[in-house]
Amino acid sequence: MQNFTLLIHCSDQKGIVAAVTNFIVQVEGNIIYLDQNVVIEQNVFFMRLECDLSNSKHTVASVREEFSSTIATQFNMSWEFYNQGTKPRMAIFVSKYTHCLFDILGRHSSGELNVEIPVIISNHDDLRPIAEQFNIPFYHVPFSKDNKIEGEKKQIELLAQYEINFIVLARYMQIITPKLISIYENKIINIHHSFLPAFPGAKPYHSAFKRGVKIIGATSHYVTEELDEGPIIEQDISRVSHVNSVEDFIMKGKDLERTVLARAINLHAERKILTYCNKTVVFH
Repeated sequence: MQNFTLLIHCSDQKGIVAAVTNFIVQVEGNIIYLDQNVVIEQNVFFMRLECDLSNSKHTVASVREEFSSTIATQFNMSWEFYNQGTKPRMAIFVSKYTHCLFDILGRHSSGELNVEIPVIISNHDDLRPIAEQFNIPFYHVPFSKDNKIEGEKKQIELLAQYEINFIVLARYMQIITPKLISIYENKIINIHHSFLPAFPGAKPYHSAFKRGVKIIGATSHYVTEELDEGPIIEQDISRVSHVNSVEDFIMKGKDLERTVLARAINLHAERKILTYCNKTVVFH
């Protein structure tokens, strides 16, 4: 049995749900999940649908083609069609921090992340032993203001070589180039060690500590050319008080970073996110 996930957004119109569900009936599919939402202020319709195809004469490829030429055209839809039998291929970018990398690889090894991890790319060589421990190819690609062109070229070559579908920045401490962002639009996930938009910058926990906050947080978002301004995927918080030190803030923050990034990866891998107007619609 084949199955697929369909993501849709378009102008809100009468008959969209009926048209889509009738189409599924025509291709002898069985809807196992359907959720929808309308942003009334912008008159935009969003839908996520999961379907099983029980008749072998209807394949994911043939259904995609037929949907494109009929329903998608009729309603002028922006849409994405994914074969659930194909795991997305995820590259990890890292620098020197280990906590997010270990967490991702541990979750992947235990089957918690429905992805393939063909390659790890870093601007330092420090974390190579971790990649070797998990038997994943590791590439040291130096990247600084003096060699950005060479670094970007090598990154793009490796991503193409390993047929990467999306990238996760596991505390990668370099700014992603506009060219790479354009190639992987809304497919580069970052974890920011702050509850954006509050306390951005290099030392948010120190800023939060000085301000006397009662909560700290972490934010996972898609990368855009505007630093830390991309569509937010997932956020979480931890309560703190006057008894906590900066070291406590950092420890709690790292825990948040791990869990928030893992949730964002799962949401993306399971095709549960639609981006629109620098925001996300997240289906659970």
